Amino acid sequence: MTILGQPARDIDTSKAHPARLYDYYLGGKDNYEVDREAAQKVLAINPNMPTVARTNRAFMHRSTRWLATEAGVRQFLDIGTGIPTQPNLHQVAQDVARDAHIVYVDNDPIVLCHAEALMTSTKEGRTAYLHADVTDPQSIVGDKGLAAFLDFRRPVAISLNALLHFVPDDKGPYEIVQSLVDSLAPGSYLVLSHCTGDFDAQTWKALVGVYAEQGIRAQVRSREEVLRFFDGLELLGTGVQVAHRWMPDQPTSLTDTEVSLYAGVAMKR
Repeated sequence: MTILGQPARDIDTSKAHPARLYDYYLGGKDNYEVDREAAQKVLAINPNMPTVARTNRAFMHRSTRWLATEAGVRQFLDIGTGIPTQPNLHQVAQDVARDAHIVYVDNDPIVLCHAEALMTSTKEGRTAYLHADVTDPQSIVGDKGLAAFLDFRRPVAISLNALLHFVPDDKGPYEIVQSLVDSLAPGSYLVLSHCTGDFDAQTWKALVGVYAEQGIRAQVRSREEVLRFFDGLELLGTGVQVAHRWMPDQPTSLTDTEVSLYAGVAMKR
């Protein structure tokens, strides 16, 4: 098992954490009472949060499969990994391409506790876990150990799924994404999903307030604001869409309001 980056801090069970809230929405068991109490407050305002989480997972599966199959991507950098939920990104990618290399990145110590599940690679491929924070992108792409797993001279797909709504404007989210993209070779990809208040502004304003009460800063963004993350890149597939509409495998009865999550994939030329 290969762990890159600085050792994680002890798990703080005194306050809710977004990765553990997400785990709760997905029906997971890797959360604490403080997370469950916060999640119940969220669900009282928006009972669709499990739908948002599941739709995000489904987008991750489709986009990863598409990149491995149609685009021939063999290197993936998944930032903001969260607590493992089967199938994980490496399992989807290596199901298509057994030689795929995947590096997971997160700054939550509880994710490190589950890193072994994230790194059950095929014999032909490789997986690793990097403990780092997206708000310091150079701690990710500049990590000395990363080069043993990913070759940035060749195309890499960077995934930022359900992450950037936890990076408010004063943390420089657009500059962070640009820094990550600048590190990529031509032919690389950016995969991104992001919660929005476009379809129910009052509900999402209230949700941001509940997260703030837990010490979790969040900021939902409009479609135009999400599109800015892809500036200078070539959007693929169906462009930036509400996540269930991005290259769907089958028809769905979900509504845009229920999902309230934009998603897109773009290539660096």
